[in-house]
Amino acid sequence: MAGELIWILGAAILDAGLGFAGVFSLWISKKNLTEISAILMAFAAGSLLGGAFLHLLPEAMENLDTEQAFLMTLIGFSLFILLEAYVHWHHCKECEIHPFSYVMLVGDGVHNFIGGLVLTASFLVSIPLGIATIVAIVAHELPQQLGIFGVLIKGGLKRDKALLYSFAAQSTIILGALVGYFLSGIVGGIAIFLVPFAAGNFIYIAASDLIPEMHKSEGLEKIRNIVVFIVGILFMWALKIYGAG
Repeated sequence: MAGELIWILGAAILDAGLGFAGVFSLWISKKNLTEISAILMAFAAGSLLGGAFLHLLPEAMENLDTEQAFLMTLIGFSLFILLEAYVHWHHCKECEIHPFSYVMLVGDGVHNFIGGLVLTASFLVSIPLGIATIVAIVAHELPQQLGIFGVLIKGGLKRDKALLYSFAAQSTIILGALVGYFLSGIVGGIAIFLVPFAAGNFIYIAASDLIPEMHKSEGLEKIRNIVVFIVGILFMWALKIYGAG
């Protein structure tokens, strides 16, 4: 178990470091930042769906019956509908009121805590599945963190505080990972139920938040984003073929 804990903490710390991603946006023009974000979102959408359908769901159905696997997927999907509806962390670009920035941070913290539980569950099932999961998580967290940082700045926070608060919210993944690890040691079998739960989460984020953003592009940009989306799926498929799932 010690080996899994090292992998879990390493992956969680890597993800927590994305809380500082916003600082790079200060040296990138608005036009370039928009293009980079669009490419990252398209790749994230593909990697999330690839992770869900090529890694998480097949693994879940090897250990659970079909009804259990799909029920947990629906629960994961539905829970994030509720979180998004009442906390609104994914619609942060519409928020320019300072108090709402804090609400967004709370929502992001909850989201990352759950991500930590999912991350631990994946690594406890197998190291390769955990690797596929952290790739999918990082792929969608990076563009999201760039957006969150921009909202905090627009909301009136100074750059240093915006970075600190963003990192604090992102770091809850470490807490979630540790809770998940020690909880899984007490309650046998919880990890495998979180795997299809994660699949539902990934499918929701891709279908509800990222793919609609892809459709806002036009012409060659739309074609580029679709190609990058497919590359994201192929990347997760390659991980599957070469033993990461």
